[in-house]
Amino acid sequence: MGHGAPTHSVDRMSKISVIAKLTAAAGSTDDLGTALADLIEAANDEHGLEIYSVHRANDEADTFYFFELYRDGDAIDEHGKGDAMKAAMAAVGTLLAGRPEVIRMTPVAAKGLAL
Repeated sequence: MGHGAPTHSVDRMSKISVIAKLTAAAGSTDDLGTALADLIEAANDEHGLEIYSVHRANDEADTFYFFELYRDGDAIDEHGKGDAMKAAMAAVGTLLAGRPEVIRMTPVAAKGLAL
């Protein structure tokens, strides 16, 4: 193995995890929290979405984080394409201070998750 930059290709059959950071627009924190709860409810229609959870930062009241786990590449490709998710995502988008910061990852090891 060489010592150059690591190469990593995404295995379409592997699970995919995502962490996303969302920041509420000024004065929209409570409304964003409600809209995110609606987004979680809309996610029930996405069968390849195994975990879709939102968390509010303890030290930044206007900041929320998502943790998401998808069955595979096909599941993440389908994310957000249903009517309920499109509507919920549009509502969330109007309450954000800017674009979400999204990090896609490949799970390596976990307690409590079947990888």
